[in-house]
Amino acid sequence: MPTSYDSPIFPSCVASSSSHPARLLPVASVRKDKTRRREMTTPQCCANPPALDTAGGEGKVVDSFGGLTAYVAGVVDSKAAVVLISDIFGFEAPNLRKIADRVASSGYFVVVPDFFHGDPYVPENADRPIQVWRNEHPQAQAFEEAKPVIAALKEQGVSSVGAAGYCWGAKGAVDLAKAREIHAAVLLHPSRITVDDIEEVKCPIAILGAEVDHVSPPELIKQFEQVLSSNSGINHLVKIFPGVAHGWAVRYNNDDASAVKSAGEALVDMTDWFNKYLK
Repeated sequence: MPTSYDSPIFPSCVASSSSHPARLLPVASVRKDKTRRREMTTPQCCANPPALDTAGGEGKVVDSFGGLTAYVAGVVDSKAAVVLISDIFGFEAPNLRKIADRVASSGYFVVVPDFFHGDPYVPENADRPIQVWRNEHPQAQAFEEAKPVIAALKEQGVSSVGAAGYCWGAKGAVDLAKAREIHAAVLLHPSRITVDDIEEVKCPIAILGAEVDHVSPPELIKQFEQVLSSNSGINHLVKIFPGVAHGWAVRYNNDDASAVKSAGEALVDMTDWFNKYLK
């Protein structure tokens, strides 16, 4: 029987070892473990914090787009749009705005909303550790607040919308994909995504994971691929990047050529995915 599986995990991009191959857990085992995963907070989520820049990027910041302050880039009358959902460091991260500009250069109108309302995570604030910050900014808020953003896009004439989420933002992207709010989704080094989430996805989805990831380790990413492969109605791409850690796609060091190359490859994969399903 033919499958709608868009592409297998690329052998050249999968973290593996000839002596210690990655083990796929049964779906039930992953479900049993998902509560622990939800509660787990790892330093990887907070590593390599960016120096935020309110004036960064080639686009502009608007006071209200769908009710949120947002960075926007690209042609306003484009029929295809992409919503980028940030990690815990928010919409002023320079690399995220570079990504927005690059996606916009492919013909999209790109919106990067400030889902944190001017309150991104600040690792230097010892009085407000990540656990406290997370409680004040639950991942579910991205889904609820993205819906008016998508409605605003449709009001300006957009007919196809994609969403990409990094770390914290991946949950918002997958929730939009589950609710048929978007036409394509990309998750990059996702945080707190479960097998149940992936089973409910209703649109083409790409999942780009890291070899060194304690938040969503390769065995969990491969489990997602297994679930998607069993659903003949969902086109998908699952890829694990070798030699990189959680956060690599957006919190890379611009002075590290290897890191820039890996992040660039992720950007190409994301853009190609949107080109395939939004245009």
